[in-house]
Amino acid sequence: MQIFRHTENLPAAARGAVVAIGNFDGVHRGHQTVVAAAQAEARRLGVPLCVLSFEPHPRSLFRPDDPPFRLTPFRIKARLLEALGVDLHVVLHFDQAFAARSAEDFIETVLVGALGARHVVVGYDFCFGHRRAGTPETLTAFGRLLGFGVTIVTQASDETGGLFSSSRARELLAEGDTRGAAEILGRPWEIEGRVEHGDKRGRELGFPTANVELGDFLRPAYGIYAVRCAVDEGGPLAWHDGVANLGIRPMWRTEAPLLEAYLFDFSGDLYHRHLRVQLVEWLRGEEKFDSLEALVAQIDRDCEAARQVLAR
Repeated sequence: MQIFRHTENLPAAARGAVVAIGNFDGVHRGHQTVVAAAQAEARRLGVPLCVLSFEPHPRSLFRPDDPPFRLTPFRIKARLLEALGVDLHVVLHFDQAFAARSAEDFIETVLVGALGARHVVVGYDFCFGHRRAGTPETLTAFGRLLGFGVTIVTQASDETGGLFSSSRARELLAEGDTRGAAEILGRPWEIEGRVEHGDKRGRELGFPTANVELGDFLRPAYGIYAVRCAVDEGGPLAWHDGVANLGIRPMWRTEAPLLEAYLFDFSGDLYHRHLRVQLVEWLRGEEKFDSLEALVAQIDRDCEAARQVLAR
C-alpha cells in the first residue's frame, strides 16, 4: 500500500481510483463494510482502491481538551487498511484552514482536481466541509455534475441489531468489556508501542514486565487483563499469552497510566522492541495491597485466571 500525505503532484497511477472517505478510527466492522464496497467497485472498474483519511483526527482539533480517545493511531490504522487490500492511502492534514474549506471546494479541489476520483464511497453519516455542511447527498449531486459515481453505505450492525461504531467501541472498552469491543472491531483491541525501561518492580517480585506507554491510545478501564503479546518486526508474529496491569499501579503510583505486560513462559529481551498487546479480557480492577506477599499471591491468582481465559 502506498501512502501519500498530500495531494499535490500525485503520480498518474494514484489518480482515477475508487475513493473511500472517512476517519476510520478503529477500522471496525462498519468501516470494513465501507472499504469492501469500495473494493468491489474498484474491481468492477479495474482501477485502484484508495482510502482518504485525515490526521490528526478532527476531534483532536475541535475538542483539544478531551482525554486520549484513539482506537487506532495512524500506524495501526494504516496496517489494518493495508490488510483489507487498500492500494493507496491518502492522508490529509486536518487543521483550521482545512476545516474552513467548503464542501464544494473539497469536492472540486481534492476529489476531482487532485485525485480524479472515478467513484466515491462513504458511510451514511459522513459529513464534510465547513460546519459539516456536506453530506452524502451533496456528494451524489456533485457526482452527477462532475462525472464521478457515489455509493452510500448504510449503517452496519451485528445479528442482534447492535451497531458498529467507534463511539460504542470506546464506551465498551471504558467499561472493561473487551469482548464486546472485539465484536465491533472484528478482532481484539490492541495497544502497541516500544518497550521502555521501568523501575523493575515486577522483576523484583518474580514477574518481569514489558512496559509500554499509552501515548494517544484511548484509556480503557484500569485493571488487570488477560492478554496476548507479539513483537512486531515486520515479519510473521509469534503471539504469547500473558497478563497485564493497565493503569496507575496503586502500590507504586505512576504519574501517567502505563501498560505492564508479563508474558508467560518467555525469556527474551524485549527492551526497545515494538510490542503489540491484545487486551483479551478484563479480569479485575486495580488494587492496593497491605503487603508485598499479598500482592504476589494475587498476581499468582491473576496469572492462573488469565491462563484459563486464554485457553478457551
